[in-house]
Amino acid sequence: MFKKILIANRGEIACRIIRTAKRMNIGTVAVYSDADRDGLHVRLADEAVYIGPSEAAKSYLSIGRILVACKTTGAEAVHPGYGFLSEQVAFAEALRENGIVFIGPRPEAIAAMGDKIVSKKKAALAGVSTIPGHPDALETADQAVAVAQSIGYPVMIKASAGGGGKGMRIARNDTEAREGYERARSEALSAFGDDRVFVEKYISEPRHIEIQVLGDKHGNLVHLGERECSVQRRNQKVLEEAPSPLLDERMRKLMGEQAVALARAVEYDSAGTVEFVVGQDRSFYFLEMNTRIQVEHPVTELVTGLDLVEQMIRVAAGEPLQMRQDNVGLSGWAVEARVYAEDPAEAFVPSSGRLTLFRPPETIRSDAFTVRVDCGVEEGSVISVYYDPMIAKLIVHASTRMAAIAALAASLDSFAIEGVKNNRAFLSRLMTLPRWLEGRLSTSLIAEEFGTSVNVNVQLGPQLKRLAVVCAAAHCRLEQSRYFKTVDSGPLAVQEFTLTPGKDAHPRLEPMHFTARPQGSTISVKLAEGDEVEVATDWMSPEPTFRAAINGEPIVCQVRLSASKIAVEHAGARLEARILERHAAALMASMPARDQAQGGGVVLAPMPGLVRAILVSVGEDVHIGQAVAVVEAMKAEVTISARVSGQVTKIIVAPGGMVDANSPLLSVGG
Repeated sequence: MFKKILIANRGEIACRIIRTAKRMNIGTVAVYSDADRDGLHVRLADEAVYIGPSEAAKSYLSIGRILVACKTTGAEAVHPGYGFLSEQVAFAEALRENGIVFIGPRPEAIAAMGDKIVSKKKAALAGVSTIPGHPDALETADQAVAVAQSIGYPVMIKASAGGGGKGMRIARNDTEAREGYERARSEALSAFGDDRVFVEKYISEPRHIEIQVLGDKHGNLVHLGERECSVQRRNQKVLEEAPSPLLDERMRKLMGEQAVALARAVEYDSAGTVEFVVGQDRSFYFLEMNTRIQVEHPVTELVTGLDLVEQMIRVAAGEPLQMRQDNVGLSGWAVEARVYAEDPAEAFVPSSGRLTLFRPPETIRSDAFTVRVDCGVEEGSVISVYYDPMIAKLIVHASTRMAAIAALAASLDSFAIEGVKNNRAFLSRLMTLPRWLEGRLSTSLIAEEFGTSVNVNVQLGPQLKRLAVVCAAAHCRLEQSRYFKTVDSGPLAVQEFTLTPGKDAHPRLEPMHFTARPQGSTISVKLAEGDEVEVATDWMSPEPTFRAAINGEPIVCQVRLSASKIAVEHAGARLEARILERHAAALMASMPARDQAQGGGVVLAPMPGLVRAILVSVGEDVHIGQAVAVVEAMKAEVTISARVSGQVTKIIVAPGGMVDANSPLLSVGG
């Protein structure tokens, strides 16, 4: 077994690999860039080596710098994690030439499966079902249109060297095919250094289901069941689960056998994933093979009881697999949610900044359920514009799918994050979505249910009264703490207040009157219509997570207090309100509203990043919704649209310029 390994990665996956290596008594070496000098993975490792500037191309993607780090520290092997160099043939070959073990498959297998065009041909030869499409790389946008017309719309334009949802565009007509060709090439070149793209038939209402395979250097190969990864936005996975609610044993066996056949055809000798696009009729077609550990691997670990990182290390060290297909079993159900730094209300554009508050739910291992948090950050960490915006992965396991979803929902509600825009509340809201609960999934679920953006202030009808009660109880407890700091005698009297919901509340709410009376650890809240409830809680401000029982029913919420407002979030519902004494609320209602000027004529960058393209010119007429610019950050290109119609009066930032969030890009006059 290895004495020391180097992790050629950062963040969450680097921390996760380090934990397993430490358990195996293997020394660890971290590498870091300027942006990651204070990274959690740097502190967790036994040693750390600086490898260059923040830009990935000059640090984490530099084969030469990784080799120097290996030689300097005496690392015998390298685990690449996912992304960066994990599927770079040249990296695996360079390590082999320098006598360093690559903890992953043979370079020949990476080459065969890393090119989507070549891998489709290999899959067909191995007897794997493949999607109809054009097998070769496209040369021009005109060719993309011609091929798309011959296959029949809709089509998927995909980067040959792609992965992780990068370099992928759906086209439903000639215009989208041309634009998709250009954007897919640009994004692929930026992400992978390879701008080749191809076209294949787009399967309507598809599900994304993948099979985990594991092989050793002695010819042994098994599959470890499937993961359903259909809940996506911008072709990037958001929720994953194992097993899939769609598959039965017959289909699982058939897909598993095809995945193993493909792995055997390329003599695969590590952990890898064969991905399939699956129709609602259970037809399935080969999509790609990822020759690395996957982001979503924890759900497979929780249903199989295996540590996939440990298996990869043991295989790389030459050990044979200790399992055969007939003794691989799946137990219970696991679900994973990816917590991203992004703004659901603004088309999920990435966010960056410092985590001023980061309190993940407690790790739990019990007979009823397991809660696991995989992350590479802590309070005070910076989410950088240079890398992927994922903050953490929250994974739960229980005996049934519904029990796992319930545990995940409660864990999301107890997850406190501030400092960057994030999708935690949106994930909580997904937990209540009927299609998700019923397992009626497709890769278009988020787009169909929410569109391109999600209003985070939408309240769900049944939750309104519960959220109002939490507001009242939290405010009462705050008043109670203030009272005891200033008054020496007597209990706090019954308080009468008016709760006025914010203007963004939906449905629109009228002010609500209530009384609140603290009685030890219980607060009695009586609403004006007569309902009276008992709220048992030991919550005290400024604790961000509010845990209580309302008439005996447990509830976990996020509560935020400011000088004049209180906001409560639970199950994806948000209620923001002002709470005043009744006479003060009456006076406030008579005050004139402040005029809020609108400046829609200036197009702003939704995130910090590189201006990849300005799609219009001065003097050009544009309309609402027209694409006018492309900004790249955090490994993604975001197309920005005009919010007003008019004529372009000024281009403020040229292509190639760097911008901050909310920086003006161009102006449009009426």
